[in-house]
Amino acid sequence: MKKGKHKNNKKGNKGRKIIKAIFIIIFIISIVLLALYIYKSYKDKKDNQNILDNIEINTEEVTEEKTERMLQIEELKKENEEVIGWLEIAGTNINYPVCQAKDNDYYLNHNYKKEESETGCLFLDKDFDLINGSSNYLIYGHRNKQGLMFEDLIKYSKEDFYKEHKQIKFTTEKEDATYEIISVFKSRVFYKNEQNVFRYYYFVNADTEEEYNNFVNESKKISIYDTGTTATFGEQLLTLSTCEYSQENGRFVVIAKKIQ
Repeated sequence: MKKGKHKNNKKGNKGRKIIKAIFIIIFIISIVLLALYIYKSYKDKKDNQNILDNIEINTEEVTEEKTERMLQIEELKKENEEVIGWLEIAGTNINYPVCQAKDNDYYLNHNYKKEESETGCLFLDKDFDLINGSSNYLIYGHRNKQGLMFEDLIKYSKEDFYKEHKQIKFTTEKEDATYEIISVFKSRVFYKNEQNVFRYYYFVNADTEEEYNNFVNESKKISIYDTGTTATFGEQLLTLSTCEYSQENGRFVVIAKKIQ
């Protein structure tokens, strides 16, 4: 009886040691993963702060037709030819380069330097025609707990914030332009079999005036609040889209028109 007890104790001690070792391993792995996450978040934040401060341009080349921001974009393009513009919204952290790839997946996990990044980069829809122009600059971006990319776009869910920040600045190589917000709404990615829904994410270029007007009118109908502003056929549009977590595949969208 004593021998059996002794054996059972040994087995029990061995089992406890194994369980303890497993917990220690899990704890170490968790610490390592947390450290990697913190490091990546810190690196992403640092890489996306004060980007413009590190770009040297010849200020003598600045003119009314070629602004400082346009020259800075030209310099960024030397590092990555897929940089197509710069987006800035006062009162937010949104102050980033915008890229365009041949697909709408690449910049979900790559930054503007083409380095792998969980934060990704703001990017223009692949179907926008940069050479001939399209009706709507459709720009996507992640949300991020560090406040990066389009996290601050959600501020526009409050009408008071909109009233103080009605304009968006979007610069390309060709122009330094200001856009005025006409609509702010929540939406989602719809299933293919859903009928009579507003798939705003399909609209990049209007083939007809009717198509353009339908897009503007639909966006106004579902706007969270009335901006009192609309767009007419021929006016350049800018659509900013990010995730919205109150529903499955939710999206938060801000639409603006060029005013200058």
